[in-house]
Amino acid sequence: ESLSLTQKQAAFQYGPTAGYPPLLEVLKIYLKTKGLPVKKNDLIITTGAQQAINLVSKVLINPGDKIFTEYPSFIGALAAFKSYGANLVGIDIDSEGMKIGKLNKVINEKNMAPKMIYLIPNFQNPSGIIYSERRKTALLNLLSGRNICVLEDDPYCEIYFDETDKELTAPMKAIGDESIPICYIGSFSKIFGPGMRLGWLLGPPKIVEKRGLAKQSMDACSSTFTQVFAYAFLAQNKLLPYLHILRKAFKKKARIMLTALEEKMPDGVEWTRPKGGFYVWVTLPGWVNSSDVFHLSIVKGAAFVIGNAFDPLGERNNCFRLAFSHTPEDRIAEGVDIVCQAVKSQMTKS
Repeated sequence: ESLSLTQKQAAFQYGPTAGYPPLLEVLKIYLKTKGLPVKKNDLIITTGAQQAINLVSKVLINPGDKIFTEYPSFIGALAAFKSYGANLVGIDIDSEGMKIGKLNKVINEKNMAPKMIYLIPNFQNPSGIIYSERRKTALLNLLSGRNICVLEDDPYCEIYFDETDKELTAPMKAIGDESIPICYIGSFSKIFGPGMRLGWLLGPPKIVEKRGLAKQSMDACSSTFTQVFAYAFLAQNKLLPYLHILRKAFKKKARIMLTALEEKMPDGVEWTRPKGGFYVWVTLPGWVNSSDVFHLSIVKGAAFVIGNAFDPLGERNNCFRLAFSHTPEDRIAEGVDIVCQAVKSQMTKS
């Protein structure tokens, strides 16, 4: 099925601020398969998930508002929250997600109630961890009735390595009750490629309506050209076969990186073992600075992102993020070897 002349012409015109209507319709069908409450919520297309995060921040955050995030958390979101004057509070995560005990303690302290909580439950950026069903439920129970907005950022949900882990990727918005205002963000970036600059926001109508007005003043509409392309891809049922190819490719790359880390990384260093996504999070002994490791590593041709970039307070730096998504398979082990040599050098020096 090829695009009609009308659709091709539409691709070169302005479109509605909320998104290209045919894309919205096929996207709703896709989101329903994830159990998301599409009928009771509004959906808008955004220029990447980053714009969706920015829109929520612009409408919701007043200077001085507290925003709780995971530690570590996504650089782009931290930058957006800070740009609107938010005070960030990082809640540590473990292998199952945000630590409930810590969140419960902080949230109940005097004057600590947050305006919003920001989470990446599936294959988190930068750690690669996925929330357990038990942790998602505990988190939703803790937030029930508190009127705290949850920003659920879910760009990696389709990049699980094994079919047995698919059920772990159920969105919190699909399992939470309606008393918790959850804004769900998704993206085509990790599926088609970041150059598409297409994401979406699904949330309570009152909240999304304000985001639509804010978006109108930002860019009028996201690229209709890429929206028509995404519509054709979904409408022609090309998504699932393509995802099957992607999952196999990323699973293999992850295995190569984890095997190399096992072989080359010195004792005393820990790292996550992701079940999907793009990233491995490496934690060094507390006295090792990842900036020093980076400077040694980059000279030899291996780059990564240092830890303090992912800290809401910009402080903790004995950790770093490795990404296996873009590096060719035959170069991953070489890159890991360079990084491990740099780590050894710093640990020996210290």
